Amino acid sequence: MNIRLRQDAIARYLRRNGTSTIADLAEEVGASRRTVLRDIGALRDEGFVIHAEPGRGGGLQLDPQSVQTTARLSVAEVFALLISVASMRAAGNLPFSSLADAGLAKIEKALPSDKIRDLRRFLDCLYVGKLSPQVDISNMGAMDPELLPAFETAFLQRLHLRFQYHDAKGAVTSRIVEPQAMLILPPLWYLVAWDPARKDFRHFRMDRISKPECIQDTTFRRRHVIFEDGVSPMRDLPG
Repeated sequence: MNIRLRQDAIARYLRRNGTSTIADLAEEVGASRRTVLRDIGALRDEGFVIHAEPGRGGGLQLDPQSVQTTARLSVAEVFALLISVASMRAAGNLPFSSLADAGLAKIEKALPSDKIRDLRRFLDCLYVGKLSPQVDISNMGAMDPELLPAFETAFLQRLHLRFQYHDAKGAVTSRIVEPQAMLILPPLWYLVAWDPARKDFRHFRMDRISKPECIQDTTFRRRHVIFEDGVSPMRDLPG
């Protein structure tokens, strides 16, 4: 469980249970007491009022009236919202696009400058187009929820990505690639990556990727990807 998810889980647990001990929280989120104490400090810094009652019958208690004073949306979460809007717009079924764009603009303004910088770098990797009617989507599956957090790390830090890939015939192979772009052809999503083993670009359907894992200390250079006509960077899409 990453830091953001763990802190969200702690806040939910305190909100639902009223009072809890550090030991209970550590067991709930699968972390050490020291880690939980650091997370409590981070939550307090964000505006949550968490009282500590000493003694055998004491524990931690979240003030139900307290609210966070800073945006807790991560870069990946804001990116997920933006690409959802972009995907719907590309599919031609976004009837309230102006309201969606206004809401996203407010969310982006609430982000600190470092997160805005990361978000823009992340968005530079996103391309949108239309899927050919000849492509079979009858076997489309669900995407692994770990993909987007893994992509965030891999794209921003330019780390190699390892994953299991299930091809159209069901064969499973282990791949290590250099992520270069994300391509949305609604309703299909692709990871466009340089495959060092094959010395070429490959398009991997995201619903066929599982167990994504960033490989530390394996940086790579950004490569120029040539897309087919009709594919545009998300930043060039009309609002």
